[in-house]
Amino acid sequence: MITRRALLGGIGGLGAVTATGGAGYALVQNGSLPGRVRLDRALGRCGDVQEPPPRPVKIEFVTWRSARRRTAVTAAIVPPADGRSLRGLPVAVALHGTGDTATSAVANLNLHHYLPDAVANGGVPPFVLVAVDGGRDSYWHPRADGADPIGMITDELLPRLRDRGARTDSVGAIGWSMGGYGALVLARRLGAARTAAVVASSPALFASYEDARATNRRAFDGRADFARNDVFASLDALKGVPLRVDCGNSDPFAGMARRFRDRARPEGAMSGGCHDGAFWQRLLRPQLAFLGHHLASR
Repeated sequence: MITRRALLGGIGGLGAVTATGGAGYALVQNGSLPGRVRLDRALGRCGDVQEPPPRPVKIEFVTWRSARRRTAVTAAIVPPADGRSLRGLPVAVALHGTGDTATSAVANLNLHHYLPDAVANGGVPPFVLVAVDGGRDSYWHPRADGADPIGMITDELLPRLRDRGARTDSVGAIGWSMGGYGALVLARRLGAARTAAVVASSPALFASYEDARATNRRAFDGRADFARNDVFASLDALKGVPLRVDCGNSDPFAGMARRFRDRARPEGAMSGGCHDGAFWQRLLRPQLAFLGHHLASR
């Protein structure tokens, strides 16, 4: 049973909901009124961050001046085991969310813990996971100022990894929030023949340019830019690409994730959770297994 104290103390700014009592609470729960994310967080429904697996691997950092992004970028390379060379390993690119970097994404999600554990203890075929700086809120697509974070991946990052012996003829991608959207954009750029698998975790998908602008006014350069990069308008480009899309029911992007899942029929699921690291880390084991097995089959 929800108490008035829980509502008033845990959900700032939802006075209209609390005033309607049980009816308002039901409307928040079914999504008719805004505030479900804050409500579920106040009630402890988002879950806690789990303790990561022990024995992380050492992360390698590589920095270069990117012609495509027009700035210095850093890649964080997570091998499947300490001392493992990149030679012969398939690659999955990790795309971070808004405000993050390659370094913070790896550290905050403990990717250097989860990948070696998946390989050593989960029966996942080995691969290298490489996070890279895409820009604070670039939304991983070409921008009006000439920056092209996806071009940075295809034309700069992947050739650098190939020069070190990694297999880049067919690559995987995983991303969270903005990066989940970006992973779908990367698959569209690479095409089905060169995309082994894509995992989009809580992808930041929008119904319209207006919705995108209300969330982040820098996400797109205008309506035409949004239309060019609308993944719903180019689902045919993702045909033949193994997809996994996961999203929490208490995520603000849950409605659009459901719409994408209904259209594209990917693996993964809607489940309990919020738009946070607790949800994303909870799903890393099956998501890394999805990537590893598809990469091994190419």
